[in-house]
Amino acid sequence: MNSRRNISTLFALVAIMLVSACTKKFDEINTNPYDFNEEDLAADYRLMGEPLSQAQLCLLIYNDPPTAQLQQNLNADIFSGYMMSPTPFEGNINNTNYGLLYYWNNRPWQVTYTNVMKSCDFTQQKAKGTYSDFYAWAQIIKVEAMHRISDIYGPIMYTHYGVLNNEMGIDYDSQEQAYNAFFNDLREAVDTLTAYINRHAAQRFTSFDLAYKGDYVQWVKFANTLRLRLAIRIAGVNPQKARQEGEAALSHPLGLLKTPADNFAINIAPVTHPLNIMCYTWADIRMSAPMESILTGYKDPRLPHYFVPTDDGANVYHGIRNGIRISAKEEYSGFSQLVKFNSNILFMTAAEAWFLKAEAALNGWKGAGTAADNYAAGITTSFNQYGISNVNDYMNNNIDKPKPYIDPQNPENNVSAGDPHLSTITIKWDESAGREQKLERIITQKWIAMFPEGQEAWTEFRRTGYPKLFPVVINNSGGTIPTEKFIRRLPMPQVELVTNPKAVALAITTLKGPDTGGTPLWWDIR
Repeated sequence: MNSRRNISTLFALVAIMLVSACTKKFDEINTNPYDFNEEDLAADYRLMGEPLSQAQLCLLIYNDPPTAQLQQNLNADIFSGYMMSPTPFEGNINNTNYGLLYYWNNRPWQVTYTNVMKSCDFTQQKAKGTYSDFYAWAQIIKVEAMHRISDIYGPIMYTHYGVLNNEMGIDYDSQEQAYNAFFNDLREAVDTLTAYINRHAAQRFTSFDLAYKGDYVQWVKFANTLRLRLAIRIAGVNPQKARQEGEAALSHPLGLLKTPADNFAINIAPVTHPLNIMCYTWADIRMSAPMESILTGYKDPRLPHYFVPTDDGANVYHGIRNGIRISAKEEYSGFSQLVKFNSNILFMTAAEAWFLKAEAALNGWKGAGTAADNYAAGITTSFNQYGISNVNDYMNNNIDKPKPYIDPQNPENNVSAGDPHLSTITIKWDESAGREQKLERIITQKWIAMFPEGQEAWTEFRRTGYPKLFPVVINNSGGTIPTEKFIRRLPMPQVELVTNPKAVALAITTLKGPDTGGTPLWWDIR
């Protein structure tokens, strides 16, 4: 069975099967003995499982690199400080320098609602009341997809999805309401799957699960870690709710992601990772300047696992600064490429779980352990992910710092020693340091360990201000995005402004300001 069949084919098949007969004999005369019906699809769980395979494959759309490029690469991957494009799209007025393009910014919304939210909703309609495990699985996938969309735009259609309000269209949740719903769904899903594991030996996801091969325990561990991630996210704006949700995740008996084998990654084989196409076929993406500064400054042994040296030498890496003057691709296309990725799209590492625990410990949450131990475990787990052994030397380094950045093409883009945007944080944990310095260490190492998952890295930078990144040199926002504050969100998608205008207008009133890239999200209080 091919679990990657197009979900539209399945929907069409089901629709045909449900068409009513006009005569009593019609079904008998016209039934194809080789056809499927809904009972056949339900018997081997395909009716619920196939849509969830499609949902997983479209968290970052796996088989359409041009769409994947607009879904994440030309926004979050760049805004996070991970990557930069050498291509001067649209006459060098584009997202990389805050000249936001509405037809680019529609894509994260469209891909997720069309391919993920729709598929999860379909499964839940079919599974509700009968297949509690599939219903819970859909809840987890849905939260994973939709918290990313909320962290891009702010208000989203979540609890009202598929419910038409004749006067307003389809109603939105504010980001706060959406997060509350995420927590409810994760709690319910974890409780359901935990109870199911305790009662049943059979695990029915195997044919459709592209992350954990049908292991329910792994999905609970992922959901617990996702719950902790979202709890940490709101700790500044709602500390009581954050503590409640975070401590619930920390205390669950099945625990969190712990080792690299637990990493949440979607297997898209035999299709190649879309970043490979963007980097090697199109030459549209390269290493960023902050990556060069931080990884070379720390002499980080993960560097060759992330990027390829330039032709200037075996250990020479060059990254491109965001938001600079580029007249032709050839100016910067020779800078460091990304390594070629395997056919797994990584969305959460076990290392992240340890860094989440480190921050939870800073917050004084029960069950978090100590920040120092979790920080060390996070770095060690990241090193283990790449088979790197000399972790103690790295963790005891209290000398090396991020390096000044020198652009060999244009000194206008340099970041010199003493620049306030150049971090002075070292690697070695210092228990006597203040909370802010401890947080910078945690988030800087977390940022390194999460690569190449730019969406989460951008979100954490907005929430904490770490790691220190370099502001754009050219700001084409027309003043809507202050250069020193960096981009905070994408404006609401144009497609919604056209097709759902009243509901969008009301949703915009839940923001902290106008519908621009400079308005912070609900949890963004830094």
